[in-house]
Amino acid sequence: MSRTPALSLCLLVPALALAQAQQRVVPAVIGFYNIENLFDTIDQPEVQDEEFLPNGLNQWTGERYMKKLHNMAHVIAELATDIHPRGPALLGLAEVENRSVVEDLVHTAPLAERGWKVVSHEGPDRRGVDVAFVYDPQQFTMLSQKGYRLVAPDDTSFHTRDQLLVTGILDGDTIHAIVAHWPSRRGGEKRSRPLRNLAADLGRHIVDSLMARNPNARVFYMGDLNDDPINESVRKHMKAVGDKSAATGALLYGPMDKLYKDGIGTLAWRDSWNLFDQIIMTPAVCTGAGGRYSYHGVHIHNKPYMRQQDGNFAGYPFRTFVGNQFMNGYSDHFPVYVVLTRPE
Repeated sequence: MSRTPALSLCLLVPALALAQAQQRVVPAVIGFYNIENLFDTIDQPEVQDEEFLPNGLNQWTGERYMKKLHNMAHVIAELATDIHPRGPALLGLAEVENRSVVEDLVHTAPLAERGWKVVSHEGPDRRGVDVAFVYDPQQFTMLSQKGYRLVAPDDTSFHTRDQLLVTGILDGDTIHAIVAHWPSRRGGEKRSRPLRNLAADLGRHIVDSLMARNPNARVFYMGDLNDDPINESVRKHMKAVGDKSAATGALLYGPMDKLYKDGIGTLAWRDSWNLFDQIIMTPAVCTGAGGRYSYHGVHIHNKPYMRQQDGNFAGYPFRTFVGNQFMNGYSDHFPVYVVLTRPE
C-alpha cells in the first residue's frame, strides 16, 4: 500500500502557542536522526568501510565528506528552532563511523556556534556504523553513559550496533535516553524479525532496570528500529502502546502510532512509507510524575529541501547517494523529535 507523507506533519507550533497563551510554558526538545553513512575517508582495516574511501565504489573524497557534514549540520541546526531557539537539548544519531566524524559534525557551520558536546560509543558492527548522542550543554548536563551489547545466542557470528544509555539533567529533571539502531531487514522481514525482537528485548531490559530503581524514571528510547510502530518488536517486546492514556505500569507510550496510521513516514521503499525512526517513552513522561516536564507532541522534520523534488521518487528523502551516484543530498531518513513542556 502506498503511503504518502503529509506536507504538514503535525500542528505542534500552533498547539504550543495556544498552550502558552493559556498558561506560560517552557519547552524542551529531544530528537533522533539517522544521518545515513557518515564515514570519514580513512581506511579502518577492522571494519568494512571500503566503499567509503577515495578509491572506493562511492569515491568518498574529502570534498564529498565536507559536503555531507555541511548538509547534516544545516538540517540539525534548524531542527525544532521554532519550538526552542537553541533546538534540541539532546539528539540521538545513527550510522556514524566513529567519534571523530561526530566531532567534525558539531564543529561544522552553522551548527558549530551551538557548542554541542558528543557522547560516542563504538560497537562491533561489521560496517563500523554506530550510534551516538550530541547535546547542548546549555540545556543538558550529562551524568553518565553506558553501552549494551546485543548478542544472538544461536549465532556467535552475529554483530550489530550496541545500544547507548545516557543519563543527565534537563533543566532540573533527571532523564535517561537510550539510542539504538536495530538489525536491518536484509534477507527479508520475516527472516530478520527475530533479531529485531532480540534488540527490543534488550531495550526493554534497559528500561526495566531503570524503572526498577525508580518507577517514575523518565526514559526516552529512540532510534532506527527497522520496524514500524505496529510490529511485534515494538508492541509485544518493547510493550509500547499508541494510546497515551493506556501507557501505565509497565506499558510504554509510542507517540508515532497516529502518524503511521495517517500514512506519514520517515523513509520510503518501493512506493511504501515506513516509520522506523521512533521515540518511545515511559509513563512518567506522559503524566509528568517525578519531574516538571511532560510530553506535549511529536514531529517529523521533512522540509521541502530534504525531499526529492521530481521524478519517480518525488517526495522521498533526498539522500546522499542513489546506488553509487553522488546526489549531494541529506539522508534516506527524516529526523524525529518530541516536545516536552513544563509550567514557567
